[in-house]
Amino acid sequence: MLKSRIFTVVFVITLLLFGAFFLLITYKLPPTPSNNSVKEPLTSPTSSVYTLDLSAQSLDKLPEYVLSYTLLEELIISNNNITGALPAEIRNLKNLKVLDASNNNMTGVPAEVGQLSNLEVLNLSNNKLTGLPYELGNLKNLQILDLSGNDYAKADLDVIKKGLPSNIKIIY
Repeated sequence: MLKSRIFTVVFVITLLLFGAFFLLITYKLPPTPSNNSVKEPLTSPTSSVYTLDLSAQSLDKLPEYVLSYTLLEELIISNNNITGALPAEIRNLKNLKVLDASNNNMTGVPAEVGQLSNLEVLNLSNNKLTGLPYELGNLKNLQILDLSGNDYAKADLDVIKKGLPSNIKIIY
């Protein structure tokens, strides 16, 4: 009797392990972020996740997997240690309405941000920006642009403002 119970338990465990292995090889999992402290969303890039909040995760760059979440409407990467500029592939997030990259150490903004035609809020405050790409003037739906706490050239902003909607709120 004891042998049959042990056999049944071992058989069930074997089936569960086989099932888990089958699921792993059948469904492609998104790449794992390089920073182990970042918890990756448990959904696929084309699921109905519209907001991704990676704030205060000690990130030094944007995790690559984020760029495949093309249905994102809000991306919050504030209060990290992101340096340099966001990757040019940010342009793939065509549905993005809110991009909050405030309170980082970014020194630049890629021109490709100007391709995010649905963007309504762009918060780049409290970084180390010294220049702004003129392509930001292509953001016709932008309602709020926060550039406070940076040291960019005012001449750059003057050129950009010519392409932006007249009712935009710009925070210097």
